[in-house]
Amino acid sequence: MSFRTRFAPSPTGPLHLGHAYSALTAHDMARAAGGQFFLRLDDIDQSRARPEWARLIEDDLAWLGIAWDAPVHRQSEHLDRYRAALDRLAARGLTYPCSCTRRDIEAAASAPQEGVPLFGPDGRIYPGTCRGRKMSEARPTDAIRLDLTRCPEMALDFTETGPAHAGRHVVTRDGLLTHVGDPVLARPNMAASYHLSIVIDDADQRITHVIRGEDLFEATRLQRALQHLLDLPTPLYHHHALIRDEAGKRLAKRDDARAIARYRDEGATPQDIRAMIGLAPAA
Repeated sequence: MSFRTRFAPSPTGPLHLGHAYSALTAHDMARAAGGQFFLRLDDIDQSRARPEWARLIEDDLAWLGIAWDAPVHRQSEHLDRYRAALDRLAARGLTYPCSCTRRDIEAAASAPQEGVPLFGPDGRIYPGTCRGRKMSEARPTDAIRLDLTRCPEMALDFTETGPAHAGRHVVTRDGLLTHVGDPVLARPNMAASYHLSIVIDDADQRITHVIRGEDLFEATRLQRALQHLLDLPTPLYHHHALIRDEAGKRLAKRDDARAIARYRDEGATPQDIRAMIGLAPAA
């Protein structure tokens, strides 16, 4: 099997050391396998994405010694693909409009059942308040959710090679209902959610290996289900450890002090960055 992987940052801020670790890990694994590496920009949220951040991402990655094997894949240029996938799910009666705000969801979940998880990969697990609504009732301000109760029974699996979760993992409909809840597939003024867009992009780019941070491991179960519902292939997964600060907290875009551009301006070299994040020197 050929090896095709990608790095998919959002152009909403500077890359930090955690991004460097993820991008370099994916790039190194692809090159070691004689495979291909692609850059994808998760710019589907045009209210937050900025061209200047996109340019800086490309500059930072090139400075780190990362090269991609095709033109940059920008999600904002593929909205029709996401809408078509959403329409397919809607035509099967698997979606519904949702008008709930975060406050509504918090209020509905204020008296949880004992032993039932409160949070999933997207935060508070949605209690299904709008599940009875029809798509014909959708308003422009509504989100669109997947109705897991109407999905067929599933007995799916995916393979993980990362250090924390290595092995075969099983995905079932009931497990998704309990641990994820009905996920958002599209938000107002956005053609698709992260989960829907990523499985479409991975299929379109023929990605064989998804390499990303372990904070996204739990989201893999939902993405595996969407691949099944849309008849898409399933890659192999590798979730790597996260780069954390001195307090043990994972880095975020607000950590500008650890931005790659700042290290560049201060005279650091790409090999310095590799040493900081515990990667071997480039071959």
